[in-house]
Amino acid sequence: MQKILEMIFDTNTVDWKTDIGLLILRLGVGSFMLFGHGWGKLISFADKADTWADPIGLGPTLSLSLAIFAEFFCSLAIILGIGTRAAAIPLLITMLVAAGIVHADDPWGKKEFALLYGWAFVALLFTGAGKYSLDAMIAKKLPGKA
Repeated sequence: MQKILEMIFDTNTVDWKTDIGLLILRLGVGSFMLFGHGWGKLISFADKADTWADPIGLGPTLSLSLAIFAEFFCSLAIILGIGTRAAAIPLLITMLVAAGIVHADDPWGKKEFALLYGWAFVALLFTGAGKYSLDAMIAKKLPGKA
């Protein structure tokens, strides 16, 4: 369990410039996703729940709920830098579904938007949140950390 926690909350980076870059990436991509996509879905859940697209056969209400979980709650986690690697996974899956299924028959420009978000989430999956995050504060409190 200790190794899993260390992997999730690891924030070791090369230098302060990398940490600033990760902070800027997290704040930007997280805010754009949260306010540009997640917030609107969250506040209109009741109106959209029965008619939402069902791209992977889970039903419209569950599909919308999963999109809201990723686009609002996981984006908030990315912004705060808490559980960043774990939060990037549902966002990446949501973007792959958007690009590969929802917009499969659309022109490249429709897919490109979701894929750009997806690349940012892949980067955060590998790098973690960086030093300026709640993940870093948690990592310091793990046993064996200074």
